[in-house]
Amino acid sequence: MKYMWEGRFKEKIRQDVIDFTSSIDVDKKLALYDIVGSIGHTKMLVQCKIISRKDGQKILKGLENIKTEIEKGRFKLKASDEDIHTAIERRLTELTGRVGEQLHTARSRNDQIVLDERLYIKDVLKECLYLISNLQKKMLKRAEENFNVIMPAYTHLQQSQPVLLSHYLLSYIEMLERDKNRMEEALKRVDVLPAGVCACCGTSLPIDRKYLAKTLGFSDVSKNSLDTVASRDFLLESAFVCVLLMLNLSRFSEDIILWSTSEFNFVELPENFCTGSSIMPQKKNPDILELIRGKSASSIGMITGLMSIMKGLPLSYNRDMQEDKHLAFVIFEDTLSSLNILTNLAGDIVFKKDIMIQKLSQFTLATDIAEYLVKKGVPFRESHRICGAIVQYCLRNNKNFTDLSLNDWKTFSPKISKDIKNILSFENSVKGKKSYGGTSPELVKQEIDRWKRILR
Repeated sequence: MKYMWEGRFKEKIRQDVIDFTSSIDVDKKLALYDIVGSIGHTKMLVQCKIISRKDGQKILKGLENIKTEIEKGRFKLKASDEDIHTAIERRLTELTGRVGEQLHTARSRNDQIVLDERLYIKDVLKECLYLISNLQKKMLKRAEENFNVIMPAYTHLQQSQPVLLSHYLLSYIEMLERDKNRMEEALKRVDVLPAGVCACCGTSLPIDRKYLAKTLGFSDVSKNSLDTVASRDFLLESAFVCVLLMLNLSRFSEDIILWSTSEFNFVELPENFCTGSSIMPQKKNPDILELIRGKSASSIGMITGLMSIMKGLPLSYNRDMQEDKHLAFVIFEDTLSSLNILTNLAGDIVFKKDIMIQKLSQFTLATDIAEYLVKKGVPFRESHRICGAIVQYCLRNNKNFTDLSLNDWKTFSPKISKDIKNILSFENSVKGKKSYGGTSPELVKQEIDRWKRILR
């Protein structure tokens, strides 16, 4: 027979139906995972005496040969291969004859695809965790190198207060750590063996799913056969945590894109990470960062598509689920590639330390002045109004805080004395932010040391 299921049919299936239902172009990426699952399944069939040891050895040898063909690019797909499972089983029977027809004993493509996906996603999440740690280490190194650099912090994309560049970089290390935590949690729910539940209700054959879980390196075994083949929440959750990670990578990319403009001029990007213009010879474009920003947008659309596929499906398996892979694969692959290239880029960004502090507006010290007045006994809301009036005065008269005389200061509040000069310093501003989690050098140094212990 050309197709494994056609024994039930009298009429020949239409070619356009075969083409429409085929998933081989997408799920061929799971080929090596399908081999791993089939090797484990064969060992379990032998262990449970469902097939003979002799036949099992022939099947295992055939699977190893197919694995070599795949790895060396010699594995040939045929038009009749609906998906990667049937392609591998077809090739196995070509190599082993009727012995290979025993491979599909006690399993279905319904549980087989879930097994392949779980094996694949386990590897993806582990690789993501490794790459996130690498990016954190690179950012930590840059934070240590630029420990005392002061720059403007922004709210609403307006200068807000002075902040240490190292504190800024540590903020992304914190975000990435939460991404790691979410991936570690998702990995626990991926690490559950689905194989052995067959089409949807289990099998009457004496299989040993716990043995198979141990063989394939799973920490747990699924409890309900209907749920096992019907659910893709493990895939959705894994894709979602990758999307959240991509959002964080996009935000960092957006900052660096802005900072690389002539208007900000805070950073210089390495030329080997940039491209030029086809018409404007002077351009050096941050295309890598823009693409990360764009891929994060695509990932949002794809996670929406994945959720939409699952929202209305009756139990248990439905062919709609075939559509999950091309959406999920793009999310996972874009996440891995974005992490990798951003890590390499982060190590070569030049931070223009002098320009960062030169562009700091003295008005970013307004909150420090308000808190100075609070320490003098002025209620905060009143001190806020006083500082607002001082800012208005300076703007009207084209002055900075340092241009004001002591008499000028006292016209706004008699509480102000000559020690106001101590407040009018960006260095003193950051030194004063000693509340836990703040940007004082003392606290930032402690955080750098803490992350060095965590990430070593």
